[in-house]
Amino acid sequence: MKHLFSVLALSTLLFACGTKTTTNDLATANPIVTSINLSAVKDDKAPVVINPGRFTQETVTFRLPRVVQGTYSVSDFGKYIADFKAIDYDGNELTTTKTDENTWTIANATQLDQLVYSVNDTFDQETTGGIGGEQPFSPAGTNIEPDNYVLNLHGFIGYFDSLKNAQYTLDVTAPSAFLHSSAIQETNTKTSADGAQTTISYFAPRYFDITDNPMMYGKLDMEEFMVGDVKIVLSVYSPNQVHTAASMKETVYKMMEGQKAYLGDINTTPRYDIFLYLSDQGEGSPKGFGALEHHTSTVVVLPEASSKEQLAASMVDVVAHEFFHIVTPLSVHSEDVHYFDYNQPTFSKHLWMYEGVTEYFAQHFQVHQGQIEPKTFYQTITEKIQSSRQMDDSMSFTTMSENVLDDPYAKNYYNVYQKGALIGMCIDILMREESDGNRSMMSLMKELSNKYGVDKPFEDDKLIAEITAMTYPSVGAFLKTHVEGTTPIDYNEFFQKVGLEFAEAKIETNYIQNGNGFIFDGDREKGTIFFSEGVNDNSFWVEQGVKPGDVVKTVNGTALTLANAQASIGAMYQWKAGDDINVVLDRDGTEVVIKTKLTPSFTTSKTLVEIENATKAQEALRNAWLKG
Repeated sequence: MKHLFSVLALSTLLFACGTKTTTNDLATANPIVTSINLSAVKDDKAPVVINPGRFTQETVTFRLPRVVQGTYSVSDFGKYIADFKAIDYDGNELTTTKTDENTWTIANATQLDQLVYSVNDTFDQETTGGIGGEQPFSPAGTNIEPDNYVLNLHGFIGYFDSLKNAQYTLDVTAPSAFLHSSAIQETNTKTSADGAQTTISYFAPRYFDITDNPMMYGKLDMEEFMVGDVKIVLSVYSPNQVHTAASMKETVYKMMEGQKAYLGDINTTPRYDIFLYLSDQGEGSPKGFGALEHHTSTVVVLPEASSKEQLAASMVDVVAHEFFHIVTPLSVHSEDVHYFDYNQPTFSKHLWMYEGVTEYFAQHFQVHQGQIEPKTFYQTITEKIQSSRQMDDSMSFTTMSENVLDDPYAKNYYNVYQKGALIGMCIDILMREESDGNRSMMSLMKELSNKYGVDKPFEDDKLIAEITAMTYPSVGAFLKTHVEGTTPIDYNEFFQKVGLEFAEAKIETNYIQNGNGFIFDGDREKGTIFFSEGVNDNSFWVEQGVKPGDVVKTVNGTALTLANAQASIGAMYQWKAGDDINVVLDRDGTEVVIKTKLTPSFTTSKTLVEIENATKAQEALRNAWLKG
């Protein structure tokens, strides 16, 4: 999973993301037969039917997921279920009891024929985009609209405690005019006699495969193309038809081509689906921007108001991250991931690897494959260091990972994309230094993938010792000190190895940040947003005469409050030079109006640069790191 940087970090700033089980199948060995009827949606609810086969016990438990893999937060999909009924073989309703937000028990289960219920979508009920646990993170959510259906199936199809390893079949009925896409196995297609509806049948070997294969239906714009031996299916929903799949094809092709080259001989997938929902940020639209990974697909939510260039940059940022998840945790993962408990999950200690190393690869491949210049990569690394230091830099990363749902660890989750990526960078430099450039973070992940793989989890408590044995004492000491331990990393030590140092530089920034973070703060009691001291380091706002403490009343005619800050300031993140703006401020009771055209904004900050008199050894290691 990846939250788009500005949205999650803003929330963090202003409002500062199992145990191994076995099943004893208590129904017949036949697949659980399920269906979703998108042609029968009523009151914005989609009807679902679950036929589990015949049970041999009197009471069974049915659940919707409380937590889904890759999100590291509570989603409570059960609260979107309505009109839940258990029907016996005579068509009568059985007694059911809802024991918590996500769980129902069914009495007289030997007589249970099927479950029927309706599903509300999550997009309509979003206020925060899923940050803070109020709703599912948007790319993990669901949408039910006349022209678009985002089917993250964990929001529609539940499971019986005793049958998580049972096979599933799924029928999805929809208007025949709808386009659709999913990487899950299709087994049959049937069109109604009048041609108005089409039912597509799918097969899933177990419940995990239901949750691992999202779908999108509706008035989609689609492109299919090959990147090497991988078929890419890009499905786009742009409600106002601002963007098309064709306009993004080149960006996605170039990105995926570079990623495949970077991965080398790591096995990928023969097909990869990208589901892109572009939010107009209006009522009922998703507000949490980013993406959620799956083995053969990713669901992406981004703002429709983005320019073509901004959208391309965001796609590379988030989709590259999700695709690299095929390495970890999809291939290399612990028992907590492999035997995931959707109701009461336990979490691995190794988010530094699952999310951090994945994020490092998503940035590093771009410079390694020549898609960006080294100075751009250095700036990204600088920003991650600055962002990481706004969080608890002495918190044990393994302790945080294991307790990620609880405070104070939950509010430090965002650091997996910042310090977690920097951990990957440090290990990469150490690996290359110790091996004269022949081994790397990627080669280590390949070795782990060969040792474990999709079907064999590692033991969580033994991973660091295993990595130490597979690599070098310096790598083991680093992990013990800076990942398990609480000692902050001295990044200068690693940059010296590759001939880099920090120096003052004038760099371009956006209109909501300076070189050290966001330039806004919030007043909880008053519900207002105001400029912080950081605005003094943003040249555009300084030129407009903005002062720290100025309260932002309206932005382009829309009132700005704590309640809508995420969407509104997220939209400001998309601003570009040349746009007209109208911002009204309150300065100690005096109204200040800024009505102007945006000009480029700069900040002065320390950033990484190459040492002019670097030694040949430093240059050689730097070349091995960036291009080897």
